[in-house]
Amino acid sequence: STVHRSYDRRQSRRNESSAHGQGNDLDRQHGVRAVRDFAEGSVSVRKNRLNGPRDDETPQSDLPPSTHTENIDALVEELRVPKYGFYYLYFTNFVRQQDVKKLAEADEHEVVKEIQEAYADYIAVNPHLFSFNLPTCCQPGGLWEEEPFRRVRDGVTGLLLSLKKRPLIRYQAKSKMAQRLAMEVQHIIDKEVSLFDFRRPDVAPMLLVLDRRDDPVSPLLNQWTYQAMVHELLGISNNRVDLTGVQGLSKDLQEIVMSSEHDDFYQSNMYANFGEICSAVKDLVDQFQTKQKSTAKVETIADMKAFIETYPQFRKMSGTVSKHVALIGELNKRVVQQSLMEVSEVEQQLACQSDHSALQRVKQLLAKDTVSSLDAMRLVLLYCLRYERHANNDRQTLHDMLGRRGVPARYAKLVSSILSYAGKDQRGSDLFGTQSPLAFTKKLLKGLKGVENVYTQHRPLLADILDSLVKSKLKESTFPYVGDGRLRDRPQDIIVFVVGGVTYEEALAVVNLNKTVPGIRILLGGTTVHNCKSFLDEVAQAATGLRGGGK
Repeated sequence: STVHRSYDRRQSRRNESSAHGQGNDLDRQHGVRAVRDFAEGSVSVRKNRLNGPRDDETPQSDLPPSTHTENIDALVEELRVPKYGFYYLYFTNFVRQQDVKKLAEADEHEVVKEIQEAYADYIAVNPHLFSFNLPTCCQPGGLWEEEPFRRVRDGVTGLLLSLKKRPLIRYQAKSKMAQRLAMEVQHIIDKEVSLFDFRRPDVAPMLLVLDRRDDPVSPLLNQWTYQAMVHELLGISNNRVDLTGVQGLSKDLQEIVMSSEHDDFYQSNMYANFGEICSAVKDLVDQFQTKQKSTAKVETIADMKAFIETYPQFRKMSGTVSKHVALIGELNKRVVQQSLMEVSEVEQQLACQSDHSALQRVKQLLAKDTVSSLDAMRLVLLYCLRYERHANNDRQTLHDMLGRRGVPARYAKLVSSILSYAGKDQRGSDLFGTQSPLAFTKKLLKGLKGVENVYTQHRPLLADILDSLVKSKLKESTFPYVGDGRLRDRPQDIIVFVVGGVTYEEALAVVNLNKTVPGIRILLGGTTVHNCKSFLDEVAQAATGLRGGGK
């Protein structure tokens, strides 16, 4: 599952790796398990002594700077005055030839035995979702910040190597950030010929680079499926939820691990809606109480033997019950205290319907003390995006209402910033389905038919883009290719990367597409996984250049 290179101090050259991909499931192939196994040293390492450059080796002098630069410089200093007898160097991404040469020249004491590459330079969040944990990446003008750009460029390249994919690349035409990333990844693929020398499948894989600014609505909405709701209201960071501010919890519940790999209940219910998860937790508690009663009576040797055999599972079940009861209790408290059901209903109306009468409902909610500043902010921003060019747009009144209710200035500024970040002039897609009669008719018919749940009406733009892609209807004028290659058949392996971050709602859309469309494997990734608060920080950074909204 990993490709490694070692080096000879006198002559450094590249190791050739060749294999064909096995699909895009991070959990099954390279994600959480592969990273964990590598850390524990159980991944087998293939070693080759390298004797000299091949004739077809491509020079690397024109490749851009790497995110490894600081590590290389630190290693050079270490090797000049080594503290240990031998060094085995592991990198989580590919190392450029000039960097290997610098290490070889610094290794005058000949203490380096191997340099190895293990392509694990990303966070596998779910089996079909990855992230680079970069909270912001955009500067004013819709351009990359250089340090995040290098991190993302190298991370995407490392992901392709870990999955053994040499894809055709398409990008969102209106996004300078998506275009630059797509072009530079293609440049590295073209230059690193031996690294990407994989067996070609009948249908080439596809890398699609999108921009968060094309759909600013998805990260603004409250969520009602378990994983997305926990992230929205409590925050998930590296599969951990911080509950230190919640009263009445024991010390061992102040930080909760949310891992679908180690928690069967979470794995089964992470995409369940709030009503379903409350019912599932109740059933879990009932099962635990039944189990607890059955272990209470220990009188005979057989009883003790049975108890000892089931005790590990009993303890595990006890921890699972305590964890999910604590989470559901806190989620339910916030839903009630912050009037989230009422807020969410209006959010969905703004996102999915073209009825300007929603303005009055927004004003009513802004006047309620139970509505949080964050929820007030997201309602106003959704209104600004939906009715940006409406003849009776009342954005200024809503802005004034935010000020009167004491919304922090850093949030209030976003009323204008959201339009410069992701207004109609910045978007390349028909976000609200109003630019063509066909799209408008589809939206209208959906509204007339009604929906199963008024709180989950919204369908992210990503789902529509992927639907067009798998039907070979994605316009090349809107999503051009990099280079001359073209995909004539329906894509099978699709990797989507969203500059500016993804959401758990979009991850769920990918899961559903993977389940319902035969022969399609879609992997979704982004610079980060957003909730509303982190997205507003991204918007503030892009608008002002100041992290966290500035002053």
